[in-house]
Formats: sequence, structure tokens, C-alpha cells
Amino acid sequence: MLKTYLPILDWGRRYNRQTLASDLVAAMIVTIMLIPQSLAYALLAGLPPEVGLYASVLPLVAYAIFGTSTSLAVGPVAVVSLMTATAVGRLAAEGTVDYASAAVLLALLSGLMLAVMGVLRLGFVANFLSHPVISGFITASGIIIATGQLGGLLGISAKGQTLPEIIQSLAGSLGDINFYTLAVGLFALGLLVWIRTSLKHWLKRLKVPEGAAKVVVRAGPVFVVFLTMGASALFDFGAKGVALVGAVPQGLPMLSLPNFDFETVQALLMPALIISIVGFVESISVAQTLAAKRRERIATNQELIGLGASNIAAAIGGGYPVTGGFARSVVNFDAGAATPAAGAFTAVGIALATLLLTPLLAILPKATLAATIVIAVLSLVDFSILRRAWSYSRADFLAVLITIAGTLLLGVETGISLGVGTSILVFLYRSSRPHAAVVGQVPGTEHYRNVLRHKVDTVPGLLSLRIDESLYFANARYLEDLIYNRVAADPAVKDVVLMCSAVNAIDMSALESLEAIQQQLADMGVRLHLSEVKGPVMDRLQGTELLAHLQGRVHLSQHQAVQAIIREASGASEKPTAPRLAVAG
Repeated sequence: MLKTYLPILDWGRRYNRQTLASDLVAAMIVTIMLIPQSLAYALLAGLPPEVGLYASVLPLVAYAIFGTSTSLAVGPVAVVSLMTATAVGRLAAEGTVDYASAAVLLALLSGLMLAVMGVLRLGFVANFLSHPVISGFITASGIIIATGQLGGLLGISAKGQTLPEIIQSLAGSLGDINFYTLAVGLFALGLLVWIRTSLKHWLKRLKVPEGAAKVVVRAGPVFVVFLTMGASALFDFGAKGVALVGAVPQGLPMLSLPNFDFETVQALLMPALIISIVGFVESISVAQTLAAKRRERIATNQELIGLGASNIAAAIGGGYPVTGGFARSVVNFDAGAATPAAGAFTAVGIALATLLLTPLLAILPKATLAATIVIAVLSLVDFSILRRAWSYSRADFLAVLITIAGTLLLGVETGISLGVGTSILVFLYRSSRPHAAVVGQVPGTEHYRNVLRHKVDTVPGLLSLRIDESLYFANARYLEDLIYNRVAADPAVKDVVLMCSAVNAIDMSALESLEAIQQQLADMGVRLHLSEVKGPVMDRLQGTELLAHLQGRVHLSQHQAVQAIIREASGASEKPTAPRLAVAG
């Protein structure tokens, strides 16, 4: 039982020198990649850059203890950073103590929610965020983030939480562009693009081993950071109006819990819930994708606990909300991380950087970090989801479009809420009008298929209707009207068979509708039969008024139902080919 909640007790028993070596190499590579990302994402969240480093230490240790993925790398990510800035920005001004305290409290609330959801085994809640909605949300968030960073690249202010607000802010500050900042930003941006697209090719031409080439490419942002820091010192960028990171406190923060203020907690509850679910969906998607490549198993509910512990640890260590990041997790996987211990070793590397390197960051141009964010988030933007959704499902396209438009125009929380709401409404609409097919017998077989799609044989006076949806309150009345209209349109119908092979559940509203259908058909002189009723559904129907007054029978298969009705119609003595309350399975 203890191993279920502490996976470290399981993989820790098998730990050896080989896995230690693999984890150390992966940790070194991820640490190099994570340092500039952590600094940049903290600024994106409206926090001092060192907070990004704080959020990359204890959360990694907590996940190593409670998480189940060998490759997932937890820490600050772009989308959650943006959502943090949006949530906290309503409560306090950026750069104030209250702002930082609210971000820490947000991490704690998010962690507690995730942990409770894991203990209660509520991982299924994430299923309410469909993949098209998440893709649309991440795409829109990427656009907002990249647009917002234009201010950092131009040396001007870019405020706002929606795309129109950011564009308006940029337009109003165009006259204040600092061309030294612009030069630094364009240089960093171009160099990062070249590193990502061409450096590996050049290293290959120079006969650099593939493994070493990967490390160099992954470490590219660090090279850009040090290069622009050197240029900043050489040309005194600060004196030319280039915004610099400034003095960064050296050392790790004191461990503590945030102050609880009822009004602040109340204001952050909903943002914390949204951040928790969005972060979990992003994290579990990455973890499961990487786990499948190694045929490993990810425990969904334990992942909730792992991420919850990571966010609680972030709050204790002075950080802000974190989740599993796609890019760094892939790097962790490619570098050969064998166990979650790789994350703990990465935490040690980040802690050492926080202790030793922070004095050097004072001369780092913020434009470099802005360029780092732009390059990172542009890979998140995927407009092809609109084309794919349009070609496959207009309803899914509508959900994606509303999510993107809502996020861009109204903000991240409103956008994701609109996307989820649209998805649920689409689902309810679809299920309220279940697909129902009149079926007939495929000649020479005992199979029954849709008369509109196949050449089948039908029996005069018999309506065989296959219901392709579970029956519940939203579609119960639709079924009543469907059957009544079908029977009323054909006076020759004397028997109706509902083929229930696709019906997995019948709620009380649907049961009452079936009883009403039974009574209506009886008044019309028509018998109602059921076929291929599944075992769990049949268990619920036992002892109900529906079966007590059923004019027809419950048949094991559709074929047996049809054959029995044919025999009765021909006047032949019927042999009981199926019990009165047959169950399909």
C-alpha cells in the first residue's frame, strides 16, 4: 500500500550504478536547459527571475518521491506562467510583495487541489478537457505570450491579458523603442533560431558525435545568455537604456508557508483549479507519450499526487505553480533518464546555480530572456488543429475556434472555460439525439445492419431499431418521439424490437420513457421487444414496471427475436429459443 503512494520505494530498490550514471547525464543536460527557461518563465509570470530557479528545485525533488514517470521534468512552463500572471495580476501590482505572496499561495492551492484529487481518484476530471480544446488553448496562449514578449524585444512596455490589450499597449509605446534593446533582442532571437534549426547540421559536418551535438544544441540558450551578458559588460548596455535583470539575491530562500488571507484565497480558488487541471492534462499527456515509448506504466491518480506534492513544494520553497514541461521532458527522455531520480539530480544542479551564478545575472539583458520565451512558445502554436478539426468534425472545429477566439480576446481563464463549456454542450447535443438505425438481416448470416448502408432482408410488420447510445434524461424524450413517429407512419407494424447492443446504461428518466413507449405501443396494438441487453443494464431493469408489463420479450440476440416473431406470425408452435429475460452479456 505504501508503495502505491510512494513510488520511490519501488524503483529505489532496483537502483544501481548504471541507472545512476544515466540519471546524472540526463540531469546535467536538463539543468543546462532549465536555467534560462526558469529565469524567462518567472519574468513571464511577472515575478523576479530568481523565483523561476526556486520553482525548479524542491518541486523536482517532490516529484522524484511521488511521481511515476521516469522522464517527466517538472518546473515552470510558459502556459502556466501566463495563467499565473493573469490570476495574480488582478490582486496585486507586479513587483510588489503582495504579488509574490499571491503567486506562492496560488502554488499551494493548486498543489492541495491536485493532491486531494489524486487521493480521491478523480483523474477522470481531466477528460473534460478534450484534446482539440487543449490544443486551441495552448495555441492561443502561445500567441499571447509571444506578442507580449515583443515589448521586451523592443524595450517598451507591453501590458494586458488579451491580444487586443497587448497590441494596443505596444502601439501606444512605439515611439519609445530602445534600438540598443532591439539590436540585442534580434541578435538573441536570430542566434536561437540558428541554434535550433542549423547548429546540429554544422556540428555533424564537423564530425562531432551525435550525442555531444545534442548536448551542445540543448545548451544553446545558455550560450546565448552568456554571450549577451559578455556583450552587456563590454558595451555597458545598462547605460544605454537596455533593461537588465539587475541584482539577484544569492542563495536559496527560507522554507515557509504563505500567509493565508481569506479574501485572497477566495479570489484564487477558481484560477488555482483551472491551472491545476490544465497543468495536469499537459503533464499527463507528455508522461504517457514518453512512457509508451519504453512500455512503462503511468498511474494517472498517482500523477495527481506527484504534481500536487510538486506544487506544495514550490510554495514552501518560494516558487509558483509548476507542471511537467514538454520540451524539457523530451530532453530528459532523449538524454537517457532511467528513473525519477534524474529530476532530483537536476534540482541539485539548479540549487548550485542559484547559489553560485546569480551574481552574474545582474548584467543579463531582459531582451535575451524575451527571445528565449518567444522561441519556446512559437513551437506551441499549431493552427493545423483548425484544419484537421474542420475536416473531421464541425462540432470539434467550433470548440477549437471558440477556445482560440475566447483566449485571445477575453483572456486565458475565460478562453479555457468557453472551450470546456462548448465541448460539454456539443456532447450533450450529440447524445440528446442518439443515432438510431433501422436494421435488417444480412442474407445468409445472423448479423443485422443498417438498411440504408447494406443490402439486407426485412420482415413486414416488424420494426427493428438499433439504438447506438446509452439512454439517459437528455435523450429519453427523443427516443419516445422517434419510435412513436416510426410506428405511426406505418400502420402495418405489429412488433418493435429495440436492439440494445450499444446501450451501456439506462437511467431512471430513460426507464420512465421506455415504460411510456411500452404503454403507447400497447394502446396502438403493437408489442415492444428488447434484444441484446447487456448484463449490467439487465440487472438494473430487473423488477421494474417495464419488464413486468412488457408485451413482448427480452431476447438474447436480434436474430432470435426476429425468428421468434416470424414463427408467432406464421402460427407455428413456438419453441422457447430464449428465456423471457435473456441477457446479452
